[in-house]
Amino acid sequence: MTPQRLHQGLGSGGNCICLSCGTKVPHQRGVPCKETRCPQCGKVMVREGGQHHQSALEKMKKRQGT
Repeated sequence: MTPQRLHQGLGSGGNCICLSCGTKVPHQRGVPCKETRCPQCGKVMVREGGQHHQSALEKMKKRQGT
């Protein structure tokens, strides 16, 4: 019996995005975006379109009242 995989990645393509300044860099295969620092401001990046990115976008919309 194989253990069930709890987290599935988004594949090798796409971008890492900085939630602080909006900088995007290409995702590097095998390196999670959360281990990548933004080249502009030094903050931790997240995967564009991933769960953390979607949550952050929802929070920003609520703050703006839209």
